[in-house]
Amino acid sequence: MKKILVVDDEESIRELYRADLSDEGYEVGLAVDGRQALALLESFLPNLVTLDIKLPDIDGIEVLRRIREKNATIPVVLLTAFGEFRQDFNTWASDAYIVKSHDTTELKDTVRRLLGEG
Repeated sequence: MKKILVVDDEESIRELYRADLSDEGYEVGLAVDGRQALALLESFLPNLVTLDIKLPDIDGIEVLRRIREKNATIPVVLLTAFGEFRQDFNTWASDAYIVKSHDTTELKDTVRRLLGEG
């Protein structure tokens, strides 16, 4: 079973993504901030990370940079409620960029594509 680490400070988003990705057959780990995400990267060993850009401790773009330093092969999907981050050159290091929505169709399609399942 492939593992997905969901990193978001909003509980409702974490739980929505956990439920929908679990229904798709993935094991889902949850992190509330950047520090917890980086710790889980080592212990949970995800196959893919969904990463909110605005986090309470470490900016999501900095977390992305640190993930790339540790393991450049893990696909990272940046998620944000703010579309303007798409213009930020630093976000281009991600494998995908999605504006958050309660409709998780785009997220699920992107996850399947990045994991070679779709």
